[in-house]
Amino acid sequence: MENVEEYQETLDSAIAWIGEFAVSYGLQLIGAVIALIAGLWVVNKISGGIYRMMEKREIDPSLRSFLKSFISILLKILLIISILGMVGVEMTSFIAILGAAGLAIGLALSGTLQNFAGGVLILIIKPFRVGDVIEAQGFMGTVSDIQIFNTIITSFDNVVSIVPNGSLATNAVTNYSLKETRRAQWVFSIAYGDNFQKAQQVLKKLLTQDERILKEPETFIFLSELNDSSVDITVRAWIKTENFWPVFFSMSEKVYDAFAKEGLNIPFPQMDVHLHNTSKS
Repeated sequence: MENVEEYQETLDSAIAWIGEFAVSYGLQLIGAVIALIAGLWVVNKISGGIYRMMEKREIDPSLRSFLKSFISILLKILLIISILGMVGVEMTSFIAILGAAGLAIGLALSGTLQNFAGGVLILIIKPFRVGDVIEAQGFMGTVSDIQIFNTIITSFDNVVSIVPNGSLATNAVTNYSLKETRRAQWVFSIAYGDNFQKAQQVLKKLLTQDERILKEPETFIFLSELNDSSVDITVRAWIKTENFWPVFFSMSEKVYDAFAKEGLNIPFPQMDVHLHNTSKS
């Protein structure tokens, strides 16, 4: 009977404490939840508004994405600190704890801080921009977005790769879009016995007819190598960067058809075997 009375007293005390807590902090908690929801909505509106403002002023797309991410994270941190103050957390102690925790987290997340620094460095030096075609860290494609920690690369077959900014800032990056023009190089082969001058004229005509190929600098067509089974002709021409791949592939198709019409043979690896009949005396 005594155990039942003790249990009832404990239960009554717990209920009384919950009631006092609900009266003292319930309204604060409800207000904090409402403030959090409203604050997140305001943060999204502010970051979106800043992004649109930068877009109207034609600020670099790479910088727009980076600043939007940075401002959004900063505002959310300030919002969380404000919410904690609303529910009665002592901010002086909290900031001291936050500083100690920040140091520990900083040491643990040194790679993340390196990625952040790499993102800042990319935006300052600008080895590439949003829309450029690059090759780095084993990935090749178009830069879709430069975020606060990572860069998004979309390959030509629409595969998305997320590459840390730290590795992009400290390792080699090949930018295929940095220059307005690129030099294309083809190697076409004809068979031994075919007329080289004729093949040269056919190639020159095809290059002249394609308006996407620049007249300056001058194109070069020369016999580059005498292989075991072929005579190799190298062609070099300058093209605007945006036309590079369409011209590169279409020229190979045109040469294949033109060589066939002009009676020029495209050889394949072969070996001539000579049999000698020797009779015994």
